[in-house]
Amino acid sequence: MGADDNIVHDGLLTAVDTDGAVRTTGLLGVLTGAHKVRRLELPVPTMLPALLRQLLLPVMWDAIGVPRTRGEWAERFERGRFSDAEVACLTDYLGSRYGDRFRLFDDKRPFAQVADLEALNGETKSAALIVPSIASGNNVPLFSSLTEGDELLLSPGQALLWLLHAQCWDTAGIKTGAVGDPRAKDSKTTGNPTGPLGQLGVIVLTGRTLYETLMLNTPFLPDGLDPADRPQWAWDERPASSGWRSPAGPEWSSRPAGERLDLLTFQARRIRLFPCETEQGPHVRRVIVSAGDRLAQTPEYDPHTAWTHVAKPKAGQPQRRPRRHTSGRSAWQGLSTLLALAAPVEGNGPYTSVLLRQLADLHAEGFLSAGYPLGMEICGLEYGTNSSVVENAIGDSLPLPVASLLAEDDWLRAAILECVGQADQAGRALDNLHSDLRRASGGEPVPWDKGQHPSSRLLHGLDGTMRRLLAGLRTVGEDDELLERAQLAWEQSVRAVAVREAETLLAAAPPRAVVGRVEKSNGKEIVYRSGKAVGLFHKKLAGFLTRLSEDSPGGGEAAA
Repeated sequence: MGADDNIVHDGLLTAVDTDGAVRTTGLLGVLTGAHKVRRLELPVPTMLPALLRQLLLPVMWDAIGVPRTRGEWAERFERGRFSDAEVACLTDYLGSRYGDRFRLFDDKRPFAQVADLEALNGETKSAALIVPSIASGNNVPLFSSLTEGDELLLSPGQALLWLLHAQCWDTAGIKTGAVGDPRAKDSKTTGNPTGPLGQLGVIVLTGRTLYETLMLNTPFLPDGLDPADRPQWAWDERPASSGWRSPAGPEWSSRPAGERLDLLTFQARRIRLFPCETEQGPHVRRVIVSAGDRLAQTPEYDPHTAWTHVAKPKAGQPQRRPRRHTSGRSAWQGLSTLLALAAPVEGNGPYTSVLLRQLADLHAEGFLSAGYPLGMEICGLEYGTNSSVVENAIGDSLPLPVASLLAEDDWLRAAILECVGQADQAGRALDNLHSDLRRASGGEPVPWDKGQHPSSRLLHGLDGTMRRLLAGLRTVGEDDELLERAQLAWEQSVRAVAVREAETLLAAAPPRAVVGRVEKSNGKEIVYRSGKAVGLFHKKLAGFLTRLSEDSPGGGEAAA
């Protein structure tokens, strides 16, 4: 079955052009016309890194090579499109060289699959198995509109995207036991980890066009790519001395990534799609998903994650471990990690991604302007029950001032982190007020890990203001007066939202909170009453919102 399954030429990808037009196209059209594409239309945020890593970036890198110097990277980036020579390389790569390896339903080499994969029990499963938002097996999302018994048909384009997504994000635990898998027992394998991206808090840099996004996610490497490093579709070309096993071969291995192309196209699962004919052409109804290679460790050159730097790791443990995103927190609340451009000199702490450090170097040497409208998307999955089910998806985007990617004490970076810190302090002050009012009313504080806290409402209320602030700071230059005005407006916003939330808490407190109560702690008597709690709250606000005069009437509405 070959109709409508050619990834190179058939319209399996949906592009949104810079003029707003939406069109379907193949892989070659997406890449050669990347300068005209604003973004790709994708069903979920976690799909973007899967498509970049499993398909777009490795094809681009392997076909035309990666830049070897900052100057070469800047020349490519400023050009804004692939050169005629690069287009010829991409056309040849996806044509005579590897074109036959980019067919979804090929009998011999189906893309990112194993052609003859068979389950030990001879069974196949619903295509819902590779779509984490649909109930299948142990994975039963709370708001899924389909059950495992419902029929699910995936078009070739949908099947391609969810196939790549499964290779990156699949749940852990039990998988179908496949013929030839030495770990298979009783028609299943156990102890499988999640897909490689399931261990990360993914960070993807985005530009004005798909071409710029591809370049922003491309490192410059002085020595180029390792000649022995091959993507999964060219695995048979690896040197015999490399010791890397074929993902289509009979052995399933736990191994480190060979190098960057191998890492990005890592086959964490052995998968086979089973197409069937419908009135609308071939669709996928059944699949097999079995164990694949197990990534021994995320290498420090992985471009799409920030790190936790450990000063004194335990024996056998790496000094840097990937950081994961926290559910319920906006991307800007993690700016202290994203802007940690140097590893901690002493102690443990965050360390930003390879690509953000690269942009800092490019900006410092004049290869990337401070006013460039850099964007950033973060995403991740939260798993439950031993990582065998998907409980929550994390996705957010953020404008980021390039000028903030400088030295540790950079003025703009310090200003941004001060604003983030003020929001966190205001949140803690609100939570403390809430706890004091509950005590004054005769109750007990809400445990920090239970229920919703006032700080979450405050941070949500400040979300739009922070995004506008960051977008504005991308063009602030070195105007100290403008920056000071922006920070003053931000403090006005913080105080306005914090006071509003505090008044809501106070209005909900019962009358007995005015009288309050006395508690004993460590032999001392502590008085809790609403008036005292509110006074302490305002004192704390004044302590960190230092630009607001003490006699300012409530901070007013934000100008930011």
